[in-house]
Amino acid sequence: MDARVALPIRSATWEMLDRLIGFDTTSRESNLGLIEWVRDWLQGHGIASRLTYDATGKKANLFATAGTGSRPGIVLSGHTDVVPVDGQPWETDPFKATLKDDRVYGRGAADMKSYLAVALAMTPRFLAADLRAPVHFALSYDEEVGCIGVRGLLADLAANGIAPAGCIVGEPTSMRVVVAQKGMHVYGCRVRGREAHSALTPQGVNAIEYAAKLIVYIREMADRIRAGNTRDDGFDVPFTTLQTGTIRGGTAHNIVPRECEFQFEFRYLPGSDPRALIDEIESYARSVLEPEMKRVDADTAIDIRPRVDVPGLEIEEHHKLAELVRALSRNAAIGHVAYATEAGLFQQAGIPSIICGPGSIEQAHRPNEFVALEQIALCESFMERLVGELSR
Repeated sequence: MDARVALPIRSATWEMLDRLIGFDTTSRESNLGLIEWVRDWLQGHGIASRLTYDATGKKANLFATAGTGSRPGIVLSGHTDVVPVDGQPWETDPFKATLKDDRVYGRGAADMKSYLAVALAMTPRFLAADLRAPVHFALSYDEEVGCIGVRGLLADLAANGIAPAGCIVGEPTSMRVVVAQKGMHVYGCRVRGREAHSALTPQGVNAIEYAAKLIVYIREMADRIRAGNTRDDGFDVPFTTLQTGTIRGGTAHNIVPRECEFQFEFRYLPGSDPRALIDEIESYARSVLEPEMKRVDADTAIDIRPRVDVPGLEIEEHHKLAELVRALSRNAAIGHVAYATEAGLFQQAGIPSIICGPGSIEQAHRPNEFVALEQIALCESFMERLVGELSR
């Protein structure tokens, strides 16, 4: 960016965003380049960081605290990983912040490095203020593949008696206050049949066909739930959903397939019981499908195992954290979202949580992802008001 160009955001924010987007933190890659750079940057401001690593040592969370107020602090939380750009028709370098038409383009610009950039760039302001409650930074890994990393961060906080008053997860909400999200469970299903020559089909157990029967049953459950009375019109999709996302099986057209694997998920309304859904699916597999299969071969089976479990979020609209975030955002609108975030895990750990951040979720995961400068400026004002509130 030409230094002579005037921007409606602070130069420190731009420089931080440029730096963060420049790290390729696709979930399949290590995020240590970004984490260690932030750690060192914070250390330069006299702030020590707590790092919690994954089992390989190639990924880490970061937790750090600005200010020494006596009251419990507020966590500003965001994930560092981004989704892949493979096969997407990008018009700019996805790992370089590109300013064009009052927008910043780059992978993670909306989801969610702009929020992290604003929060981190505010560090000197947080340190200079007479905060009565500190500000905590929480940067996690592998949110995009199941909110994996933050679990270690939360365990570390609990083990060390760190109990913040609340958490603001800065997923892109257009700076609208979000008080509820759906929970998400993902399961893997492996159907083991019996191979046979396709000319002798009755001697085999077709794993693909039995997987298909279970998939159809899952779809019928989804249709039944959609037609039911359990709804929350605060969500754009106001009911619990089920769907099958991937399937793989078979080796050749003339072999009755022995193996078939598929993944399915459900996104459930806060307060509903996800266990009842998987119990029904497993009951159908055990009581209806497997007996048919085993009449041909006793070694056949259907194995269903959990892959991802992200709890939902629900906080009262008049909870003091919700009132605080609404005052900071200057936005009276209250929203619900169907996508999964780390907010439910913070809440599950006893830390009240809200979702509020710059940019639109409609831009996330897409080619030419962007965040509007106006949204970044609104987030800067939000953080400035946070300084005022925590100094009271």
